[in-house]
Amino acid sequence: MKLSQFKFKLPEELIAQNPPQSRDECKLMVVHRKTGVIEHKVFKDIINYFDEGDIMVFNDTQVFPARLYGNKEKTGAKIEVFLLRELNSEHKLWDVLVEPARKIRIGNKLYFGDDESMVAEVIDNTTSRGRTLRFLYDGSHEEFKANLFKLGSTPLPEYIKREPTEKDAEMYQTIFARNEGAVVAPAAGLHFSREVMKRLEIRGVEQGYLTVHSGLGAFRDIDVEDLTKHRMDSEDMSVDQALVDMVNHAKDNGKQVCAVGTSTLRGIASAVSMGGHMKTYTGWTNKFIFPPYDFTVTTALVTGFHMPYSTMLMMVTAFGGYQLVMRAYEEAIEQGYQFGAYGDAMLVID
Repeated sequence: MKLSQFKFKLPEELIAQNPPQSRDECKLMVVHRKTGVIEHKVFKDIINYFDEGDIMVFNDTQVFPARLYGNKEKTGAKIEVFLLRELNSEHKLWDVLVEPARKIRIGNKLYFGDDESMVAEVIDNTTSRGRTLRFLYDGSHEEFKANLFKLGSTPLPEYIKREPTEKDAEMYQTIFARNEGAVVAPAAGLHFSREVMKRLEIRGVEQGYLTVHSGLGAFRDIDVEDLTKHRMDSEDMSVDQALVDMVNHAKDNGKQVCAVGTSTLRGIASAVSMGGHMKTYTGWTNKFIFPPYDFTVTTALVTGFHMPYSTMLMMVTAFGGYQLVMRAYEEAIEQGYQFGAYGDAMLVID
């Protein structure tokens, strides 16, 4: 496949800029892989497509407040630091992105907070914008993290053209988030309210969890036309025995295995054993999924509407079929569906 095959014209007004009033009242497009039929529903209707013994797999990663604003020593120049991940808790080392990168060099001290009490020193360059910071903080690791995160704000995607608010801290987070480590929310999971989760439970639909700490790699521009030459950033993930047993039991009994979100779809595909079953896995995945791809475990996918050229769109077309998904996107634009993390939802199912 070629990068140019994932181009489409997306009107600016269809990129959702704000969270919905309630999680589960967005539009839901249902795309049937076998027949090509496309239905238009509301998200709450999703329960009608699943039965007892089916399993929905969610990504329980938790987004942390990764965007910091501070000042550079001596000059007082305003700087932005985007926390990516903690490298060493004892030495308080963090992998970060900085802006403006050209002005932030090894040895510089950066100050954060109204009283500038949080101080970090640049100790390494990793990429053109990447740096390693050592935070100079006396106190326990828990106290340090709590104070650091108080200074941070919700890392909204760049296509949301506004500053984050307190509402985003709640709504750019799934209700089942519990393992801190993501800077990108597993957006398909944002639509699941407590009511929908309860109604799925009453219907007998199992709920399982894996963890994929989504990074900025999903949003990184692809700079090659031939997709086989693109390399994904690695993401930390974990699949435990409890999920493996649930998924394999559902699969052996001919039940549906539904991935909620492309990060979950990728996580499952990274933990497949011989014979089309799941296995436990803890480590890193840089799996890049684009058409054609044979999904041996997942039978249904809940996802959002993604940006042109995005790796998430490529994954959805690999699962649903390129022609059908691109036709569904055309229909979504005609019908005024909202795109992006705060947008509407799609269910791809047989």
